[in-house]
Amino acid sequence: MGRNPEMDAIRMAKTNQRILAGAYRAFAERTIEGNTMNDVAKEAGLGVASVYRYYPTKPDLVLAVSAWAWEKFYKAYVDGVSEEEIEKLTGAEDFENYLDSFLYLYREHSDMLRFNQNFNLYMRSGEIPADRMNPYTEMIRAQARRFSITYQKGKEDGTLRTDMPEEEMFSVTMHLMLAVVTRYAVGLAYMEGTDIEKELNLQKRMLMREFVVEN
Repeated sequence: MGRNPEMDAIRMAKTNQRILAGAYRAFAERTIEGNTMNDVAKEAGLGVASVYRYYPTKPDLVLAVSAWAWEKFYKAYVDGVSEEEIEKLTGAEDFENYLDSFLYLYREHSDMLRFNQNFNLYMRSGEIPADRMNPYTEMIRAQARRFSITYQKGKEDGTLRTDMPEEEMFSVTMHLMLAVVTRYAVGLAYMEGTDIEKELNLQKRMLMREFVVEN
């Protein structure tokens, strides 16, 4: 019998998912530098040759895992809200929903934050050439496009301050929220007994006060 291209494609997709999921677990639990391709193969339950067949180099794999993990998270979060519900929100309400996505990330996906911290450290090590960063930068661009909808809505209905340029507002809010939820996810709290939820909500309210127009 001849090969079935459709079945081959399904098997390849399943193997790729095993590699990505295995690499994600390894990279979230330990530093990326501390994992070899052999470690990833072991985590995925595959031979190392299979990993190299899909990802010829470790930087290729690291970038693919980052794009896969963020896409998976945002799809799960966004799928919980219908387009009709989003359309009914004011710009300020949509902005609050955007900030809440970071709190949700901390509460439900702290492993994602640990992975992202390790990914940022790996990026700074210079292991990934700038001309191969497209999978990661496209993920950032996708978030910026979604934020643009919120910003324009707030500009039109007057519920958000838009004297700060859109790109700057996106960068400031994303970095502030991501920094604080990552800090707690990796266990960097200065004082014992810290009420993390209280502090996260305080950060959110501070940004709301800064950018939401009072009625």
